[in-house]
Amino acid sequence: MPKEPGDIELYYDSIAADYYKQYQRGNLTTSDSYPANYFRLQILVNRLANSGAKRVYEVGVGEGTPLVTLAKMGFDVAGCDISESMVEACKKNFNDAGLLSERIQWADIEDSITFAGQLQEGPFDAVIAVGVMPHVKNDSLFLANLKMMLSPGGKIFVEFRNKLFSLFTLNRYTKEFFLDDLLSAVDSRIKDVVAQELDHRLAIDVPEIKLKTEDGQIDYDAIPAKFHNPLELTEFFQAEGFINPRLHWYHYHPAPPMLESRIGPLFREQGLRLEHENSDWRGYFLCSAGVVEADIPYE
Repeated sequence: MPKEPGDIELYYDSIAADYYKQYQRGNLTTSDSYPANYFRLQILVNRLANSGAKRVYEVGVGEGTPLVTLAKMGFDVAGCDISESMVEACKKNFNDAGLLSERIQWADIEDSITFAGQLQEGPFDAVIAVGVMPHVKNDSLFLANLKMMLSPGGKIFVEFRNKLFSLFTLNRYTKEFFLDDLLSAVDSRIKDVVAQELDHRLAIDVPEIKLKTEDGQIDYDAIPAKFHNPLELTEFFQAEGFINPRLHWYHYHPAPPMLESRIGPLFREQGLRLEHENSDWRGYFLCSAGVVEADIPYE
């Protein structure tokens, strides 16, 4: 049974009703909030289409759009979420699509007992976890549990928030990256001088920290949400027993995000163009998120 919900669960409970909008093609140019999840789903569809996978499991199903999409492609799907509201929304979408809603359950990916029952029919060929890794406490346990769900030769798709994007934002995240990462081993007296200089050169008052929404609900800044350095991720996945890790980038920014209001519609237009045309090294800096695809070896 689900435990008493924490901040992460409460946040996703609060956005469950409108979460589907992040996947709608019609919102690419009209939505106030950039529908980055649309491009994340494209990555999953394109990579799974010719993967040879038949059974797919999703950790963090949200309201169900990715799994319903994959089911329509012919995949046998199942999944879980830590938000009870997301589970209910996903079950409804499964019912509406004529799928088996009992394939969707509440579970905590860091507690294998909670999802063990979904392995009764055997392991899966692919496991998806998007919007999950930023929130887990123990990355190694998280990957070990994903691996437990996989058949030999299976693959995972794990989304991460890109820490290197901070070098492009020119805001408080840039300052944090300089002091906490680049200069982590440097004498504090030097860091103090650097901090003073960065305060003059960066927009350290943005983005605004939002702990509550206008209607009093918990906001994203109030929940634990880690960034990961993509230069370290491939080695980390290999150390955890995965092979052939590779990165897929999405949510491109044509300029630092604080300039979007000044640039206007051209900002969104150019961002959408980059999603389709750019997949080189620039993703390490222009993208706020990416997906790690990795495999486990055949026994």
